[in-house]
Amino acid sequence: MNPGACILDAFSQYHLEVEGEDFYINLLFYHLRLRCFVVIDLKVEAFKPEFSGKMSFYVSAVDDLLKHRDDLPTIGIILCKNKKQKIVEYALRDMNKPIGVSTYQLREALPEQLQGSLPTVEQLEAELEAVELEIEEER
Repeated sequence: MNPGACILDAFSQYHLEVEGEDFYINLLFYHLRLRCFVVIDLKVEAFKPEFSGKMSFYVSAVDDLLKHRDDLPTIGIILCKNKKQKIVEYALRDMNKPIGVSTYQLREALPEQLQGSLPTVEQLEAELEAVELEIEEER
């Protein structure tokens, strides 16, 4: 995904309300070139099959509640600490939605070319605290 082709929602989590229940998407992007929403669910553990059901729910909800009739179907990405290929394959095999699973690696420091262009840990923590407070106040 080309970073210049995305718009990131201003909040760390995107709130959805479905039949009076609250749901929070970790990250919601809109890809300008693909003309579709991209839902990202962040997990700090290994992939579990139930993650695909949650993502399917989010993708369907975004398609029904946010997608414009000219937009392409929403894409779902689950980022996990690690994954086992067969477990992912079985969880996604019969799913008819564009959902993928990937892993991430944590590093001690950012590569030089990214330093200064991304927020600091302190800035992210402050923003997260503000969003959590806002969510708590809404409840």
